[in-house]
Amino acid sequence: MLNREAVEAREAATLAPYAVKSGQSRGRLHSEPEHAMRTAFQRDRDRIVHSTAFRRLEYKTQVFITHEGDHYRTRLTHTLEVSQIARTLARALNLNEDLTEAVALGHDLGHTPFGHSGEAALDEFLKSEGGFEHNRHGLRVIDLLEHPYPGFRGLNLTYETRECIAKHCTVHDKPVAMPEFPGLQPPLEGQVVEVADRIAYDSHDLDDALTMNLIEAEELATLDLFAQAESDFAGAMKNLTLDQRARRAAKLLIEMLVRDVLTVADEEITQSAADSVDDIRRAPARLVHFSAEWEPRLRQIEKFLMDRVYHHHHVMRMTTKAQRFLHRMLDVYLSDLGQLPPAYQTLAREFGPRRTIADYVAGMTDRFAQDEYRKLFEPFDRL
Repeated sequence: MLNREAVEAREAATLAPYAVKSGQSRGRLHSEPEHAMRTAFQRDRDRIVHSTAFRRLEYKTQVFITHEGDHYRTRLTHTLEVSQIARTLARALNLNEDLTEAVALGHDLGHTPFGHSGEAALDEFLKSEGGFEHNRHGLRVIDLLEHPYPGFRGLNLTYETRECIAKHCTVHDKPVAMPEFPGLQPPLEGQVVEVADRIAYDSHDLDDALTMNLIEAEELATLDLFAQAESDFAGAMKNLTLDQRARRAAKLLIEMLVRDVLTVADEEITQSAADSVDDIRRAPARLVHFSAEWEPRLRQIEKFLMDRVYHHHHVMRMTTKAQRFLHRMLDVYLSDLGQLPPAYQTLAREFGPRRTIADYVAGMTDRFAQDEYRKLFEPFDRL
């Protein structure tokens, strides 16, 4: 039977020298005895999965508002797809899969209801207090707002999991430098999650947009992605209609990008001569990224998604509506803190009204926010 010490010994003996080892973690904010069976990063993963913030992801928007249908990605299903891709990459690169999984499952805990439109509303609301950034707020969630243990606030995750979440950076993520986490780069486990995040949302946003009929197969066929899929996977594309080929190409994007990232990462890590996690942190740039051949193709896809999907009038209508009623809710809470639950009224005395109101609203699911809006603004006979 493998206990914690045996797993730690196996990691030390078999993982790459630059992988993060569970037995060498810098520890937690609050000291706790080690578990007999589970490593530090396995406990992080389990604490995230059992958190309220993780369960709420099921009803938070990825791109399409959750009430628009049951078949589109939510923030939770996106997170699970990121985790699956990230573990594949970590396993191939001989990194710590448990840390990778913990980071992947926790990387979006700071997201608001209604996707990036909700974040924009909160950023404007907190302009005088440094704004709102979902990675930084994710740390606030796991360090303060979750409170399942009597001895301390937060989930008390390890330094490495928190570091990777704080430094998470993609096209849609702009992390804020924090003195607690020095060094330019996160460990490779965090870098793997970054590229997995980008792979997942580019692929599934194309797939969802096709399902929702926001784009046509003929449009997707104009992208380099389509031609590359036709070339690399001729057998899988054979005898399919154009619509079937377009959907197949959107899914094959994952396979093509994973293959590209692994090739590049293997070369970059070898050339860096990294021999420790700190070597990775001190590197001048990310070592896990897309090739010079694939990066422009990916940017072409992301520009297509921005122009044809994220700015589609159907999506923009819901985005604008969500921002409008979140602003109205925020103003009501600010005018009367008595509208907040008692626990948040207590937090407001410690952290100030605006930050605490943002904490409350950011934690809402789409449907809870809509219910709250109705309670605040609809006539009494409709409550």
